[in-house]
Amino acid sequence: MPHPSRRHLLRGALATGLASSLPPLARAASDKLWTVGVIGHTGRGGYGHGLDTVWLGLPETKIVAVSDPDEKGRTQAVGRLKLAPADAHANYREMLAKAKPELVAVCPRHIDQHHDMILAAVEAGAKGLYVEKPFCRGLVEADAIVAACEKHGAKLAIAHRNRYHPVLPVVAKLIEDGAIGRWLEIRARGKEDARGGALDLWVLGSHLLDLCHVFTGKPLACSATVLQDGRPVVASDVQDGAEGIGPLAGNELHARFETEKGVPVFFDSIAGAGTREAGFGLQFIGTEGIIDLRIDVEPLAHFLEGSPFHPVLEPRSWVPVTSAGLGQPEPVGDIRQLVGGHQGPVRDLIASVVEDRAPLCSAEDGRTVVEMTFAVFESHRQGGAKVTLPLEKRDSPLARL
Repeated sequence: MPHPSRRHLLRGALATGLASSLPPLARAASDKLWTVGVIGHTGRGGYGHGLDTVWLGLPETKIVAVSDPDEKGRTQAVGRLKLAPADAHANYREMLAKAKPELVAVCPRHIDQHHDMILAAVEAGAKGLYVEKPFCRGLVEADAIVAACEKHGAKLAIAHRNRYHPVLPVVAKLIEDGAIGRWLEIRARGKEDARGGALDLWVLGSHLLDLCHVFTGKPLACSATVLQDGRPVVASDVQDGAEGIGPLAGNELHARFETEKGVPVFFDSIAGAGTREAGFGLQFIGTEGIIDLRIDVEPLAHFLEGSPFHPVLEPRSWVPVTSAGLGQPEPVGDIRQLVGGHQGPVRDLIASVVEDRAPLCSAEDGRTVVEMTFAVFESHRQGGAKVTLPLEKRDSPLARL
């Protein structure tokens, strides 16, 4: 481990901030029962990754209604969510008007529906919303959602669930204490399966960009190139993307972000370059070590000591990092439910309503991720030039290619 004299990089600020913002593991000290309305759409993104059922495991929440325009899916949801047939609606606006839930889960993965669903819930008086990622199709929608939440006093949290992992403050402390030496950069890669490139950036890269934002602060600028089968993407490559994303093109991309903390962030994705054993994660690279985060895997973090640029004869081992520290057993027994099961995020959402504060992963944070995504395409549109954030033009850069 490096000498304490090197321990100056982010002294106290990041680790303390992360630790203080993480949600409590236990139920908040309140007897209030929060009513929940679930918005799904079978065949068009369904119910996301468990955003409908998380509420069943919390004694402080009660699902009172569900909407789904698909009759079969709606019937299945009634059984899954332990509701009566009368609590199910084909139209989410009708559900919001009749049930008047305090909390609303916007579940479909197809993001072309998010904007309208969110605004309807906010205007119907919902106090808190939990929304599947990606956030929405673009900056025009993101700006409208942020403004609506501010106007009505609604709190919105996005299901970037790894943001709530209790190991993050430990990782921050390791960086602060010089475990990786001088922090040089963050390297992030998507899953790089058949969705590699632009779709990977949108659907899975949103998790990664969100975490980069947590550790490096505001993104300031981006330079990038987007390729289709090895050549730069042109206007004729652009088509409507899967999952309601909107204009999309490219099965390979390479991006570099400048950040508030001065640590550059690199995001790369190439279709077919990933494997089931690796990928979908990020690495904090320093002069004397690496901290690796594998998204949705436990342990989330591992540490490799030693210069990544200096080959050595003796073997070096990756050491797990848990919420208890380096190489320690994980003391949080329900960590998969806390993080992967969304219990931490929705409890933080409830706390944000009670305390009248922003959720840990708020609408503003979601807008930042969308801004970073659009910046990749805007830089490519300008021939790889560096573009500054926030972007002046809020429409899709690919629509202007």
